Amino acid sequence: MSNAFYKVPVAINEPVKSYAPNSPEKNSLINKYKEMYNQKEIDVPMYIGKEEIRTEDKRPMTPPHDHKKVLGHFNYGDASHVELAIEKALEAKSAWANLPWEQRAAIFLKAADLLAGPFRDRMNAATMLAQSKNVFQAEIDASCEMIDFFRFNVQYMTQVYKEQPDSQPGLWNRLEYRPLEGFVFALTPFNFTSIAANLCAAPAMMGNVIVWKPADSQVYSAQVIMDLFKAAGLPDGVVNMVTVDGPTAGEVIFKHKMFSGLHFTGSTGVFRTLWKNIASNLDTYRSYPRIVGETGGKDFVMVHKSSIPAEVATALTRGSFEFQGQKCSAASRAYIPSNLWPEVKAIVLDQVNSFKMGTPEDTSNYINAVIDERAFDKISAYIDYCKENDDAEIIVGGNYDKSKGYFIQPTVVVASNPKFKTMCEEIFGPVLTIYVYPENDFEETLDIVDDTSEYALTGSIISQDRYAINLATKKLENAAGNFYINDKPTGAVVGQQPFGGARGSGTNDKAGAAMNLLRWVQARTIKETFVPATDYRYPFLG
Repeated sequence: MSNAFYKVPVAINEPVKSYAPNSPEKNSLINKYKEMYNQKEIDVPMYIGKEEIRTEDKRPMTPPHDHKKVLGHFNYGDASHVELAIEKALEAKSAWANLPWEQRAAIFLKAADLLAGPFRDRMNAATMLAQSKNVFQAEIDASCEMIDFFRFNVQYMTQVYKEQPDSQPGLWNRLEYRPLEGFVFALTPFNFTSIAANLCAAPAMMGNVIVWKPADSQVYSAQVIMDLFKAAGLPDGVVNMVTVDGPTAGEVIFKHKMFSGLHFTGSTGVFRTLWKNIASNLDTYRSYPRIVGETGGKDFVMVHKSSIPAEVATALTRGSFEFQGQKCSAASRAYIPSNLWPEVKAIVLDQVNSFKMGTPEDTSNYINAVIDERAFDKISAYIDYCKENDDAEIIVGGNYDKSKGYFIQPTVVVASNPKFKTMCEEIFGPVLTIYVYPENDFEETLDIVDDTSEYALTGSIISQDRYAINLATKKLENAAGNFYINDKPTGAVVGQQPFGGARGSGTNDKAGAAMNLLRWVQARTIKETFVPATDYRYPFLG
């Protein structure tokens, strides 16, 4: 029985370890990486209810930077497994929804502490192997951000529950925040281990049950997430992990009466298709489903003539090429004034040419591999298009090789046309396109920035002129859900910069904020009258 409103631990962002040469954390993580790389091949099951389910259809898991190395296999399912996952989720729903909120909170607070301690190296190493992240990118994602999601969401959960209406004399008004009446489908991307965990954990924390489909290329680290949830005490059936074909999952889930919500991160095209499928089945559902999605981006860096070239260049090389540009927030287009371009260009060339590329095991490598062959082929096709077109010049990079791993050189393109293909379309790889504009055409170029892309996820303004900063902030107010001043457009931190965008970039429900948790509850207003009326007559009748 809950007989107190408990004060949860104050959430503080998890400190990021530096992984400096010869540091204890670096040696420990690299040893874990080698151990997991060399371990006996593993067989990752589907987690449905209390069962670990394996099938005859085994799919290989290979590191993007070493695709001939098989780390193990995961078990591919079919529609029957999706149906079973829904069944087990709904069986678990009543007990989970009725568990006092502080008990649910304790599970995720424990998960955060386990990840900060004994699970840290394993989660980071799995992400390095599965997604080809270097030690720092793995640390800020798979450990720090996931820990922050768990801790801050517990704090936001209490904030939601505390929000109550006023009451007048003689009555008591209350708001009850119920979980959705059904199950939530979490469809998660390859690029952030923390997002995969949070898309399950955020609705679960609010009392919902989850059917989770991770990306095929992220299953290796997804298993560690499931092990973490189990170690923290998450009851069976609350999060059910299925590895199936996307359309197969959708065919079952979106026709089920008890489907109540979609928590999605992925491409804009897929999200729009899912939304249409849900809309076509509205008559089926008990309630209107909640649809929460963070999708694509064509993120910009807008530079004013007053900027400092070294700051501009570093924002570009970090913002565009960390994790091979495979962030939905990655800087993909930049607008550089003509007066700064010669110096910015020289610094960008110097920095990009100094990048080392290779396996994450060698921590001197800034660049690793892109996720898989499909991504490699798509990105290299964009590079080839630039090579063949007179409107574009590749000033650095432009080479690629998939013989051992899916390696693409960080590539910088200068386009003479501000609406050139690679200025407009999402590439999701290490390709930055720059348009050099006349230095006094700042305001006109802001209009181009706003009008070029269908997306509105992240963007930045770099300037030493406060009037220019203010003008850009106003004119680009709908161009980015996360807007950065004098910084790269990546690196949002839970509790500091709630993340999400609008237009073609999603529903802007801000992961890492209380507003996201509100999407996973149905509020019920309760009015209690202490002394009810005994006569229908109002005074005006007398």
